[in-house]
Amino acid sequence: MSPPGRSPYAGAPCGYPSGPRRVRSGGKTLDSGLMLRVLAVDDEEPALEELLYLLRADPRVRSAEGATGATEALRRIGAAVDAGPDDPSAVDVVFLDIHMAGLTGLDVAQLLAGFAAPPLIVFVTAHEGFAVHAFDLKAVDYVLKPVRRERLAEAVRRAAEQVGDRAAPVHDTSGDQIAVELGGVVRFVAVDDIAYAEAQGDYARLHTAAGGSHLVRVPLTSLEERWRPRGFVRIHRRHLVQLGRIDELRLDAGAMSVRVGSAELAVSRRHSRALRDLLMRGAGR
Repeated sequence: MSPPGRSPYAGAPCGYPSGPRRVRSGGKTLDSGLMLRVLAVDDEEPALEELLYLLRADPRVRSAEGATGATEALRRIGAAVDAGPDDPSAVDVVFLDIHMAGLTGLDVAQLLAGFAAPPLIVFVTAHEGFAVHAFDLKAVDYVLKPVRRERLAEAVRRAAEQVGDRAAPVHDTSGDQIAVELGGVVRFVAVDDIAYAEAQGDYARLHTAAGGSHLVRVPLTSLEERWRPRGFVRIHRRHLVQLGRIDELRLDAGAMSVRVGSAELAVSRRHSRALRDLLMRGAGR
């Protein structure tokens, strides 16, 4: 316990020795060379000090520095990117508040997306309502305040795995899940568990193989582009289907449809030839 009148975050260590270490993370062993160099951004100093204290206590974090606003953060990140990944000023991950004076954290993330090799983003905020937008910006995680040590550790784990994946050319897992809101709580649904998606205006309803459904604030055209490499195909202006989830292809008086679980979905004439070719190609393997 801290002495009376002394903040528990005062004098927190600035980093860890750079000697050889190995840390287990999500079943992977990460070398010390992959330990995270972190920039935390919050315009409220007590919140920033607390976040830095927790980050520096995590053995996967090599160093953690703070910035008290978006302008300072962008300046430091820009200088770090210019200096290169081997420079001492390099930043692997930015833990970023959303509500700040001037530019918001979402504004900062959008600007960083234009960099050739931007750092990863973890949002740390007291507001739940920006989660979908945050993951559209390819955030690694979305941590709610007040920050719990265990929840922050999970965000650090996810960031460490992605930094490791950048260093080793393996399958990119950044699109393996999609954030959905369920009863005011943000949850993650595995993309591989989604059988098909249905357009509902500017939204899309995701139907899982287990029979559940989730409404997300993402247009179907955006999902089509994002999930095409994952085996999703457009069969109709209203439907995007995971090819491996199609159980039957039906032809009735020239009209084509597919059965996906218990659902029968029409295939438009525009998409019928391409779908048939894809299914025949898959069957021939």
